[in-house]
Amino acid sequence: MLARLRNHDPLIFLILSAVILATLFPARGWFADAFSVATNIAIALLFFLYGARLSTAEALDGLRNIRLHTTILAFTFLVYPLIGLALQPVLTHLVPDDLARGILFLTLVPSTVQSSVAFTSIARGNVAGAIVAASASSLVGVVATPLLVMLLLSTGSAARIDASVFLDVALLLLAPFLVGQLTRQWFGTLARSKATKIVDRGSITMVVYSAFSAGVVDGIWSTVSFGQVLFLIVFSLALVAAMLWLTRVISARLGFSRADVIAIEFCGSKKSLATGLPMATVIFGGGALGLLILPLMVYHQVQLMVCSWLAARYSQQP
Repeated sequence: MLARLRNHDPLIFLILSAVILATLFPARGWFADAFSVATNIAIALLFFLYGARLSTAEALDGLRNIRLHTTILAFTFLVYPLIGLALQPVLTHLVPDDLARGILFLTLVPSTVQSSVAFTSIARGNVAGAIVAASASSLVGVVATPLLVMLLLSTGSAARIDASVFLDVALLLLAPFLVGQLTRQWFGTLARSKATKIVDRGSITMVVYSAFSAGVVDGIWSTVSFGQVLFLIVFSLALVAAMLWLTRVISARLGFSRADVIAIEFCGSKKSLATGLPMATVIFGGGALGLLILPLMVYHQVQLMVCSWLAARYSQQP
């Protein structure tokens, strides 16, 4: 499984490298400010490529299945947040407040795009529907995630939750995506090449390094123990398994085809590190960001490994 994951998506190794580098050589002073600007440029470039990659034909084909998209959005922005909110009273007694808030935050971010589509394709599901649904999740998340954070997440003094968050997220994520859609006839080929994967992995690695550098400077590792990290891993395994089961059972009972059930299962059970980290960077500030994004980072790696195994299993079924 580890060999397959390394060949399919080496993101886990890049993230671990970024964490280690930030722990040993954290960004400070003017370099931290300059690196933060470079990170925002990389994020904008990534969403520009996302916009340029989605063809009009794929969009139109996928858009016809409104029930599919509505179901995936309901799992992403309704079921997940309700679970995260319901677990808060218990989590606050098991882990530090920032980690408990981070777990709630991970339930509020959009679904993944690249890995959702990849796993749907491997499992022989509705690929066109997965592309549109996952992209729609990212677009809806530009508004839904900050709004859910304002409504559900109890923030500390370091958080900056106000109306300007919507504008900041839209300028960083939505605007580049729309520009990519408008210019896809010139940049579509580039977006469908390996360039998107390189920028995807690179931007996530940069965000992780920047966030953990700020956390290390403020002593993040003095506030989290090995037992707490182990708890996050076990919790992520349980949540991924529960959501995979829930999305499959409910979508099957709603009468979806096997291909649609697979798309709902992989799109509706996952959370996006590529979108969640930039949103966390915009919404939150201060050294506590490292702890806030740690649950999302752990969950992302766990879901990749579990879904990689599940997609391979589905691909072998008749």
